[in-house]
Amino acid sequence: MLKLHKLVSTSLGIGYIGKGGGTVAAVAVCLCLYALPQAGGSQLVIWLPVITLLLTVLGVWSANEVEPHWGKDDKKVVIDEVAGMLITMLFIPVSLSTLLAGLVLFRFFDIVKPLYIRKLEKVRGGLGVMLDDVVAGVYANIVLQILLYLKLF
Repeated sequence: MLKLHKLVSTSLGIGYIGKGGGTVAAVAVCLCLYALPQAGGSQLVIWLPVITLLLTVLGVWSANEVEPHWGKDDKKVVIDEVAGMLITMLFIPVSLSTLLAGLVLFRFFDIVKPLYIRKLEKVRGGLGVMLDDVVAGVYANIVLQILLYLKLF
């Protein structure tokens, strides 16, 4: 079972890349979201809230399970970036420009950690691993929604 949690928490091995694995995981989400409609899978984007919720819950569980082996919020755990990027793109039309803006906004909030995001890292276990990226995704989504409302895209 630990192997499965390692596979999930590293987002199918992306976390083993090392430094920059979180960005690679977020870019992988963008590539998947962009490819879905082009591959005739636009109905899957409609299911994005369900997929996002499931991956977030699975991420909390898996991050919690690998923490005793790898330590608190190990850099190999990138499922939190996957969940955060998915949250960033919830209810956003998928295009190259929105994906790029969403990626930049999410990584900004994830790296800089403004507006109490840094405090969320102190939460224990898998929830603490996921929570800061979930909130970074929410903040990025709000900014992206405002930019779309203002017709800047």
